[in-house]
Amino acid sequence: MKKLFGTDGIRGVANAFPMTPDLAMKVGASTASFYRSKHRRPKIIIGKDTRLSGYMIETAITSGICAMGVDVLLVGPLPTPGIAFITNSMRADAGIVISASYNPYEYNGIKIFGGDGFKLPDETEKNIEDLIMSGAIEQLPRPSASEIGRARRIEDAQGRYIVYLKNTFPRDLSLEGLKIVVDCANGAAYRVAPTVFDELGADVILTGDRPNGKNINKNCGALYPEVMAAEVRVQGANLGLALDGDADRVILSDESGEVLDGDQIMAICAKFYIDNGMLRDNTVVATVMSNFGFEVAMRDMGGKLLRTPVGDRHIVELMRRSGYNFGGEQSGHMIFLDHGTTGDGILAALQVLAVMLREGRPLSELKGVMEHYPQKLVNVPVAVKTRIDEIPEIVSLRQKMERKLGAEGRILIRRSGTEPVVRVMVEGADRDVIENVAYEIASCIEKHMAAK
Repeated sequence: MKKLFGTDGIRGVANAFPMTPDLAMKVGASTASFYRSKHRRPKIIIGKDTRLSGYMIETAITSGICAMGVDVLLVGPLPTPGIAFITNSMRADAGIVISASYNPYEYNGIKIFGGDGFKLPDETEKNIEDLIMSGAIEQLPRPSASEIGRARRIEDAQGRYIVYLKNTFPRDLSLEGLKIVVDCANGAAYRVAPTVFDELGADVILTGDRPNGKNINKNCGALYPEVMAAEVRVQGANLGLALDGDADRVILSDESGEVLDGDQIMAICAKFYIDNGMLRDNTVVATVMSNFGFEVAMRDMGGKLLRTPVGDRHIVELMRRSGYNFGGEQSGHMIFLDHGTTGDGILAALQVLAVMLREGRPLSELKGVMEHYPQKLVNVPVAVKTRIDEIPEIVSLRQKMERKLGAEGRILIRRSGTEPVVRVMVEGADRDVIENVAYEIASCIEKHMAAK
């Protein structure tokens, strides 16, 4: 079993295991050793978000890579999908992102992309992890002083990514005349996002664009979309978008200030793509967390919804394996494989804007394609590592509650891949019922698995 890499790389509190400088150096060295070649000099891209600890971790990873005779190209603060794009565009061997996405600034993380811009497969992550955890990285031969790697900055990385994003938007369309609220979450997109929408003609109202190292995701961005939605109402904007700290996901607001989650955004795009023959096999790939109403909507529009375990990695794997071109998560990760290799909040917002303009209808009308089923999510902090299905009391209560909900409801209980919590999701036709069920199950989990 992997000990470092979770569902989205390595993540933890900065300066505490596993997010320490010494381990970051080993991650850099192990990644470099995996790509080291006798025939050419490899290069690895490193980018980050705006967290205070990013400087510390960036320096440590760079040191580990250079110590193995591999070169480093630094891009500074840039959205995760931007780093994936630059990695592929510059034909680098790998790209490393230093970010904890939606977590508060105290956290940080490391995730790695291959040279193709896709996240590393589990097997490759496991090989890198084995080098670290076994101590084998300490025994690998090091290059001579003359062969140590070099590190340099790519000064135009943001500009390259901005041009790429603009090219995903139809050239015959313009955002002129549209007022858009953009919440950058004080994160990695604070320069890129406003430039993209401004250069496409929009009147941009900015918020969450003053990072100070400690305010990333703090009362702003995709975790707090109500802030962006309120600004939409105040400004009389046509649309609002809230990114998370590394800008790989987005939550939208229509012109009335009503918030749309990832399921609603995907439903809007799916309807347009099906109507215009753009959705391969009329199929969208989502996760077990997507609302049942999205599944009903897909069926009504002549398409189908396939579900994977939680995590955009699983979505992308199924899409690539089966040839699908669109998928995403309720949380706002959306993958448009015709344009990019990973979730991209800015790109997703551009695709929705293109649909709005093509249809000539506001977001408040387009969102009517899907009706939400009531859904309740409760996070329970836990310490016990026993499998949930091995605790009889939890299994028994779940079965009882499933009978209570019947065919119009479902229960999902899973461990988070990024936090020490168990997530309980209950869905059904009656909001009061599902909330009572969710809290009863959460209470049982807390009793048998909670941190002491």
